[in-house]
Amino acid sequence: MPKPQSQMTLDARTPSAAQSPTAPSRRDVWRMFDRIAGRYDFLNRSLSLRQDVMWRRRLAQSLPAGTGLSVLDLATGTGDVLLQLCQDRGKVAHGVGVDMAANMLAIGKAKIRDRKLDGVLAITRGDASQLAVRDAGFDAVTIAFGIRNVIDPAVVLREMRRALKDGGRALVLEFSLPSNALVRAAYLFYFRHVLPRIGALISGDAHAYRYLNTTVESFPYGQAFCDLMVTAGFANVKRIPLTLGIATLYTGDK
Repeated sequence: MPKPQSQMTLDARTPSAAQSPTAPSRRDVWRMFDRIAGRYDFLNRSLSLRQDVMWRRRLAQSLPAGTGLSVLDLATGTGDVLLQLCQDRGKVAHGVGVDMAANMLAIGKAKIRDRKLDGVLAITRGDASQLAVRDAGFDAVTIAFGIRNVIDPAVVLREMRRALKDGGRALVLEFSLPSNALVRAAYLFYFRHVLPRIGALISGDAHAYRYLNTTVESFPYGQAFCDLMVTAGFANVKRIPLTLGIATLYTGDK
């Protein structure tokens, strides 16, 4: 099978055991997100220095061509990706968000009501690995910072492809490790020692922000993740590093 197309040639791979901590269990991880739901958005903006806003904007800019699109957002959380996708009202006609964390969804539903988008967006509780959606029902399927939290990413990628119309696009936004050695060292110091302490102090949940850095460091990124998308059946797979490689946007077409 040919290698996927890539916009950059990075030394990106599955982190080795010597480089990264042991991956924690993803089973019932949604319970952790329910515990921190009330502080989740504030911490995202603060700990990323508002880079998360730019990353979601970049994802929205990568939707497939056309107007009146139907989109499905997995691990939708508090709905920020769905809301970003609908910034251009003509581009997206209808959006559905799915997540297991009920407390996160409650916040997302309130945001949708506040913006009077009830007739455009809907969010519901559901499992990304067993989507209760029909085949070929959406023009785009997205997941932002959620694919590393599932038990089997390959299963979720196949479900994303199943839900897409022919010609539809999958968009995966996820943390990654910078290729530059100095940037990576600074990033890992922040991720391992600073971010967990700030996150624990504000959220009251030390485990949640220790979980964040261990999952990021042990999850496939760059070419390794592109290979997972190709194996799941996606074509024209590309990776777009963001903010010096701290995050990466992956795209693939059905």
